[in-house]
Amino acid sequence: MTLGTLGELAARIGGRVIGDPTVSVERLAAIDDIDERALTFATDERYLRQGLASKAAAILTGDALVGNESQFGKPLLVVPSVRLALADLLTLLEPPRPAPGIHPSAVVDPTAVLGEAVALGPLTAVGPRARIGARTILEAGVVVGADAVVGEDCFFHPRAVLLGGCRAGNRVVLKAGATIGSDGFGWAFVEGALRKIPQVGLVELGDDVEIGANTCVDRAQTGVTSIGNGTKIDNLCQIGHNCRIGKHSAIAAQTGMAGTTIIGDYVQVGGQSAFKGHVTVGSRVIIAGGSHIWGDVPDGVMVSGRPAQAHRDELRGQALRRKLPKLFARVDALEHAAGDNAE
Repeated sequence: MTLGTLGELAARIGGRVIGDPTVSVERLAAIDDIDERALTFATDERYLRQGLASKAAAILTGDALVGNESQFGKPLLVVPSVRLALADLLTLLEPPRPAPGIHPSAVVDPTAVLGEAVALGPLTAVGPRARIGARTILEAGVVVGADAVVGEDCFFHPRAVLLGGCRAGNRVVLKAGATIGSDGFGWAFVEGALRKIPQVGLVELGDDVEIGANTCVDRAQTGVTSIGNGTKIDNLCQIGHNCRIGKHSAIAAQTGMAGTTIIGDYVQVGGQSAFKGHVTVGSRVIIAGGSHIWGDVPDGVMVSGRPAQAHRDELRGQALRRKLPKLFARVDALEHAAGDNAE
């Protein structure tokens, strides 16, 4: 399989070619994994120099790096945004989606409603009164519980689970092993023992939401745990009961949110961040990886640290902490000097 000629690719992604447009490329590859058949990519001048010195057949790069020059040692595929062009080109290499149809081993309750052109893989299970939208794909072992609703053009990877009463919008992607709608972690001490508090709410996923592999989004104790349109959650995250995450936010791997955490729109959360619960984070906030959010965060700031604080304050604190050994040594020296003088 080939991606095509540079001229064909330029027409597809709205780019232009500097050099021979008939050069054919077979694959996309990073600078450390290229050969004579590869189209590599350069997002800055350093990578462009490395690409020009490499074996690559051609280089995908940005207008800003090329300027008005028209001569390079290799053909260039020049675009306004390299990252957007990569997204378009990589879709050519994605494996084909399963064809519509219901596998003989799938179990579909007679009261469930399936839209047109759905694909149900081996050992999928669709519960009573569940609704599956048109062109949705449920791969092997997927479970959709009773009264759950799945929108159109969704893709649930193997063993993903949408439990009873929960709802997924259109074009939702659940990666392998994602579990939506498990009971929230609700307990009360009664006479010295833990007693379960029933979790009777649900989970709502907006349109274009993506949930990573083995991530869990717990159903609400009452009401709704909600994930807004366009939000992407990485692998191995935990979203507790009654959390509300806004639209177009990005949450990296191993983040954990205790119950009733509220996250605004366009928020970026670095990996392994932790939220204590019952906190509110505003919109357009950046949270550095490994941060611990112990209190509310206003709109439009960047925070980091444990506990999290304004990023500049955290950096200043780190700089001061590195000086502590010298400071203690000076204090010890002064104390010894004071003792010698006293004698």
